[in-house]
Amino acid sequence: MISAEKALKRLQDGNRSFASGEVSNNIPTAASRNKLVASQQPFAVILGCSDSRVPAELIFNQGLGDLFVIRIAGNIVAPSQIGSVEFAVERFGTPLVVVLGHSRCGAVSATLEEIMMQTEQQSPNLKAIVERIRPAVEPLLSAKLVDNPEALTELAVRANVCASVNQLRHGSAIIEQQIQKEDLLIVGAQYSLETGVVDFFENLHQE
Repeated sequence: MISAEKALKRLQDGNRSFASGEVSNNIPTAASRNKLVASQQPFAVILGCSDSRVPAELIFNQGLGDLFVIRIAGNIVAPSQIGSVEFAVERFGTPLVVVLGHSRCGAVSATLEEIMMQTEQQSPNLKAIVERIRPAVEPLLSAKLVDNPEALTELAVRANVCASVNQLRHGSAIIEQQIQKEDLLIVGAQYSLETGVVDFFENLHQE
């Protein structure tokens, strides 16, 4: 398995190709599928949003078997997501986890709206997502950005990514042990719907 640093560079290079519109060489073939029947060895875990505009394999220009992708609205961290990361880290030795947010995230926007307007019609299931995002974004409402929705959402997306990174790094003894052994790196990133570029901005060096 490659190192976390090399895995990160591979993602950065892949995204650079995607954003520039270069043609991918990762089109699945019968041979590539057959190689993965018995086993897999993904080099990175991507915990990303379910948004249809942010497919991890495409925006990082990767192919079958390269990424272990966990998708949930708002890229939130709950026990099932932690367990999925533990599974990849323990079973496959995957050295890198990326929490991937994105611009104009609907789950983050819905959380901001809920905090400001306190709607009564929200389903319990949607509310569960909102309540996991709320602690990260609520402090931002005390700033002057409430009158600038786009800037507020941008900051909130990043704050939510940072919160998810922190929850992953400190929510599991298995993950903490791998980080301490320097066998695992967890970083935060944000994908721009407008440019196609992924900005890796949080925890590029373990604390």
